[in-house]
This record gives sequence, structure tokens and C-alpha cells, in this order.
Amino acid sequence: MSTTATPASEPETPLAPVAAGAPPGTSAGRRRSIGPLVLRLHFYAGVLIAPFLVVAALTGLAFIFTPQLDSVVYAHELRVDAGAAPARPLAEQVVAARAAHPDGELASVLPPVEATDTTQVVFNLPYLGEKQHTVYVDPYTNEVRGTLTTWFGETPLMTWLDDLHRNLHLGVVGRHYSELAASWLWVVVLGGLFLWLRRQWTGRRKLRRTVLPDLAANVGVRRTRSWHAATGVWLAIGLLALSATGLTWSRYAGGNFDIVQNEFNAHSPTLETALPGAAPGGHADGGGHHGGGTTTGDFDPADVDRVTSIAREAGVDGKVIVTPPAEPGTAWVVAQDDPFWPYGWDRVAVDPATGSVVARSDFADWPLLAQLSKLGVAFHMGFLFGIVNQILLAALAVGLLCVIVWGYRMWWQRRPTRADRRAPLGTPPDRGAWRQAHPLVAFVALLVAVAVGWALPTLGVTLAAFLVVDVILGVLQRRRARRAIPTSPAPTRN
Repeated sequence: MSTTATPASEPETPLAPVAAGAPPGTSAGRRRSIGPLVLRLHFYAGVLIAPFLVVAALTGLAFIFTPQLDSVVYAHELRVDAGAAPARPLAEQVVAARAAHPDGELASVLPPVEATDTTQVVFNLPYLGEKQHTVYVDPYTNEVRGTLTTWFGETPLMTWLDDLHRNLHLGVVGRHYSELAASWLWVVVLGGLFLWLRRQWTGRRKLRRTVLPDLAANVGVRRTRSWHAATGVWLAIGLLALSATGLTWSRYAGGNFDIVQNEFNAHSPTLETALPGAAPGGHADGGGHHGGGTTTGDFDPADVDRVTSIAREAGVDGKVIVTPPAEPGTAWVVAQDDPFWPYGWDRVAVDPATGSVVARSDFADWPLLAQLSKLGVAFHMGFLFGIVNQILLAALAVGLLCVIVWGYRMWWQRRPTRADRRAPLGTPPDRGAWRQAHPLVAFVALLVAVAVGWALPTLGVTLAAFLVVDVILGVLQRRRARRAIPTSPAPTRN
């Protein structure tokens, strides 16, 4: 590793000639550009936010392959040998699950999709809160294979890793870390793209220099920067997608996203479940996870086979959740819950007494924003394209870690090494970068920052905190500089 450091104030583009009569180093002597401002923001965001991105990348990497881990850790509960005889009726399996788990209310039934899958019978219990007990039944013998405490269909292992990624097992307080990472990730990515394209998008072979590292560069900050930036270009779209989808279910930005969906009526449609002739008001959201709604128990579990058969005849096939009526006078709900491509989230309300579908909601008819949100969540969790999605997310996580390491390495390589200016780390870009931007551009940037800060409160608060601290440090630095200037003694008269 070279010990020769490039000065931290190295300009991203050549400076314009000094205007006549303008003092050297003033904004009047520089070409108007927002580049220095973006450079300073990218530098501080990279240095201060990168640790949170590292944690998010590592915990996300651990979560990505939970389906494969589940198949190993919970093989006894999830898998059976395919029987030679046909599967037993679902009603018998529900009775077997109830016998093994007499407490709680039946919440939903998940019939097997593959011949080696168990049937999952889910029960609500008040003391579990959002969590439930899932009983796994052999569909060929009605043998109960085990019971697990699940959360929206996630096994205990997946739930633990999910919580680790979302909040580091610190509850509501821990959610600030993941929202901070998601809020700043897109800023860092777009800022880095702007700086790199601004530097490289000139001359011949500009595309090659932009997307490939400069292997001909000497070992040092130039080569490190080329690896850092070129890799970032390849990762940009994926990282922006992760940032956007992560923000949709964050605490504060996610709340604002819900407001937008409400304003544009862009939530997934409500499925009406009131039976003909029953009192109005019956409705259900149709699942979306394995949980199902709270049920009253005023239904015949034997209807589960008839309801499932009717739904499949209506085109609701694949992996489904069968939910009993939420209250008297309402229908059963059968909802697809298959995030794997080709995905399926269609829902139907079924009246077993008449054998008819009384209402349906197809994913194709959802508002576009609701569709994009659903697909984005499936992509973010690694479910949408199966193993291809998982490999892509793993590559994004590893690539992001490499970009961060190269970024910190550049910071170290740019440190002053002269005997009279030795420092442990590189110095940040010069203050006053906003003065080099055109006033109109600076004003528009301020308005955008305010709007984004409202939409993404965590980003807005931390950005304001950075600015306050930077101003205070600047004032203190100027005071120290003034005190260091020697003063000449006043002349005296003889």
C-alpha cells in the first residue's frame, strides 16, 4: 500500500481561471458547480453512515438464505415422505392438529403444495400477540409432526434473523438503525454516481473507464477509487431498489408512505366477505402472510375441504391460506400467498353452504403502487425469483461491503504523510462548498432537502444534526486560527 496521499481537497474538475481582481481561493475565482457540495456530502455520509450500512449488509446476508436453513433445521416439521395413498381430507388434519393443540382459535390452514410438504394448521393465542402456534401435520397419516411459534408464517429461525436485520433485537429503538441505513443509502449511491460520472464522462473510452476499474493505475488512492466507483456503478440499481423497498416498511418513512397510499387510494383492495342476506360490514384483507385474522370459532372445520376445492376451481391455486369466517354471516377466505415468480396474490371469499364465490380480488386489479410495494417486499426478502433473487441479494451485500472497505481505505490513503503535516486519516473536503454552487441551484437543492427531510424524517434529522455540528466545528476552527495569528506590539512614542 502506497504511503503517498492525494490531498483531500483535490478538485473533482479543473478550476476555472481566476477572475480579474478576484482574491485567490474565493468563490468568485472558481467555476460555479454543485460538485464540491456533493463531494462533501458524499464524504461525510460515507464516513458516518457506512457502519450502519455494514450492519444492514451483514444481517441481510444472514437472512437471505433462511429458506434453505429452514429446510435443514425444521426438516421434521416441514417435510414428509410422499405417501403411496392419497392425502387425507384437510378436515381430518385440522381435527388432529386440534387434538394435539387444544388451546387457541383456528386462524388458518395451509394445504401442502408439494407432495412432500406437511399441512400447516395455525392457531391464535392471546398471550402470543402477533405470533401464533403452527401445528405441522402429515397429510398422509394425520400424524402431528410438531408445533412451532411462528410470526406471519416465519419459523423461529427466520423470525430471529428477520428481527436481527430489522432492529438488532432491540425492539422499536433498534428500528432506527435500519431506517437510518435505508434513508441514507440512496443519497450515498446517487452522490457517488454523480461524482464518478462527472469525473469520467469525458474523452475517449468513457464507458469503459466508468464501469471497469483502472488496473493500469498505480497502487494508491487512484486505483482504490476506481474499484470503489466502478463497483458502485454496477451495484447502483440494486442498492437503490433495496433502499426504496426498505423504507416502505420503516417506522417513520413507512408511515409517510402509508399516508401517500391513503391519499391516492393505493392500498390493496379490501375483500368483502359478507354473505348474501347477512348483516353488512363483513370484510377481510385476505392475508398477505400466513397468519389470517382472529376467528370466533362459529364455523364448521369440515368445510375447509369444500372451500379449498371451490377456490381452486375459481383459479386460486398454488400456495394458499384458507381462513375461517371472522364472524357469523361472513365467508371463508382463500388467498394465494406465493411470492415466487410467477407470483400469485389473488383472493376469493367462499360460501360453503352454496358452493359459490361471493367476492374476489385479483392482484392484477390492485392499484399500481400497491402492486409495486408487494413485489418490492418480495424482492427485498429474496423470495421473488427464488434462488436467483437470493444470489443477487448476496452479491449486492458483498459488493456493498467491498465498496465501503475501499471507501475507508481511500480515506486512509489520502492522509497527509509529510513530516510537518502528518495525520492519521485524510482530511475532509473544504468547507464553504455551497458557495461554489450557482445560487439558484443551491436554492433548489435546499428546497429538495427540506422536502426529502419531511418525507424521510430520519434522514432529515440526521442531516440537520450533521450541519449543526459542522457549523460549530467551523466556528471553533476559525477562532483557533485567529488566536494563532501573532499580533505586533503597538508603536510607542519617545
